[in-house]
Amino acid sequence: ELTTSTLARLRSTPELRPREGGTHSATLGFWQELGSQRLKTTGTRGADLSAYASVASACTTAVGGYRYGMGHATETDLFSRLSELGIESTTHRHPPVFTVEESQLLRGQLPGAHCKSLFLKDKKDQLWLVVALEDRPVDLKTLPKNIGAARLSFGKPGLLIEVLGVEPGSVTPFALINDGGGAVRLVLDKAMLDHELLNYHPLTNTATTAIAAADLVRFVRSCGHDPLILDFDDLI
Repeated sequence: ELTTSTLARLRSTPELRPREGGTHSATLGFWQELGSQRLKTTGTRGADLSAYASVASACTTAVGGYRYGMGHATETDLFSRLSELGIESTTHRHPPVFTVEESQLLRGQLPGAHCKSLFLKDKKDQLWLVVALEDRPVDLKTLPKNIGAARLSFGKPGLLIEVLGVEPGSVTPFALINDGGGAVRLVLDKAMLDHELLNYHPLTNTATTAIAAADLVRFVRSCGHDPLILDFDDLI
């Protein structure tokens, strides 16, 4: 049971307050609906309701251990940005996919090259996003010396969501729209950019969006990122 004192403490907890830019309406709707249901089932007193409503309009919520409503861009925001840049794209809907193998089975005959995106962190806490053709081997032992990184490992899901605003299975270069602070360094597969059309998730793994290779580079640069374009065939 959430008492008035507990609600006041939650309201003052920095981790539960939204970042600048507001919260997702879905998150606020969750809190408001939860508060409404509690009223119907528990007869919450007026003072507690007032405190609860305040928390509802100020907090984010945790679902499955991940925080939502932190001002991250949505799929709609992404498409708006592409439109503002004059970039054309085509999006195909499909059931959620979490691996390259699942993607190959479910996406159908979509034109263009298909790619994978790896969210990495080196031992000096620098974050990296490596985007390559889906069948490209990426050796984390040899990659660091070629990109100027320390020893690399995969970034944890919570860090991924906090920095890029996407869940595991939805990692994409489009998520750089959420990295205005430039925390992530971007590495692009040179051979990937030789394809005319490229496919990535539009911040969710229930869709695939095709974009011209040149437009991808233009998009990531509009997000403040100057990509390192790497010839994986020349790795030493």
